[in-house]
Amino acid sequence: MNELEKPIIAAIKTVKDPELPINIYDLGLIRAISINEGAVHIDMTLTTPNCPVADMMPTQVFEAVSMVDGVTNVKVALCWEPAWSVADLSKRGKAVLELMDIDINHMLAKHNDGTTGLTIDNK
Repeated sequence: MNELEKPIIAAIKTVKDPELPINIYDLGLIRAISINEGAVHIDMTLTTPNCPVADMMPTQVFEAVSMVDGVTNVKVALCWEPAWSVADLSKRGKAVLELMDIDINHMLAKHNDGTTGLTIDNK
């Protein structure tokens, strides 16, 4: 593990999702972090391509990571594959949503079996 990895993750965890009380790291939006002699490249996604904060969140990540001692350069790139799902949540992220009475296990089951959980009555 690179010595900068822990402080970089801590900085990313200061960025919160605007709609959920979860930081974007525990939400599973960070896909990859690469560090090379102080230069940091972060691949991140959003919960949906139509996210109203699509321009704001990468900027917040850039600003937070730029403040870490030892970081000399930061690049944040949005990626859309694979698409975000509830399966990307960390244990902490799942626990936070469960405290909000959101049935994560049901959502995960629907994700894993490829269904939406919606039924349509054609009668």
